[in-house]
Amino acid sequence: MRPFAPQLTRSLQTVELNTARANPISSFRVSPSKLTVSPNTPQKSTMSTDKGELKIENTNIKTREGVTLTDNQKTLVGSVLDLFAGRPSLAKLQLWKDDATFEDPITVAKGRRQYEPQWYGLQAAFSEIERLNHEVTSSGNPIEMDLKTRYVVKGIGKEQVVESKVLIYTEGEKISMVQDKWDGKLPDSGIANAFRRLNANSVPLMVSVPKNAEEDAKRGNQ
Repeated sequence: MRPFAPQLTRSLQTVELNTARANPISSFRVSPSKLTVSPNTPQKSTMSTDKGELKIENTNIKTREGVTLTDNQKTLVGSVLDLFAGRPSLAKLQLWKDDATFEDPITVAKGRRQYEPQWYGLQAAFSEIERLNHEVTSSGNPIEMDLKTRYVVKGIGKEQVVESKVLIYTEGEKISMVQDKWDGKLPDSGIANAFRRLNANSVPLMVSVPKNAEEDAKRGNQ
């Protein structure tokens, strides 16, 4: 879960996440500049399932000159942008393989049980999430994207801007791994990786994932 060091993450676990449980969604505020959906561009959606209807909010994908995305790649990139903006849904996470991995400098979340709470945890930890800029720089495998995001920690008002290189690996039409490299890097020390694994196991104990589309909708997700 983004975007602070392990010691701040541990403090959030005892303060912000508990506060968020008492007021799960009503206190979550989306910054208007975060979303890039044009009034003339309908949300991309598919048929409804027990996980809900897939609705991609970020459909205006910015690409570097010469980079072209397939329709499926646009769907995957848009869904990942939604996730980083604190807009998860069960339907969006169905675009991930069950055994997919999410990595950033403070977590290595492997499998659905670990990576889904990481994304729902953003709503619990941050009162504001604003995407400042993004650009897809490669349409290969992985898809590469530069991302800049502003976060405000719920409860204490701490603000931080994170610039990262996001790599989206795919198998078939689904996501097999997402790496979020802050300043283009991931830690490689044994101690850092031990803390990352601990985070991956502890977040699911504190952040609940909706059981179905109805519960997801009650939280304000789509």
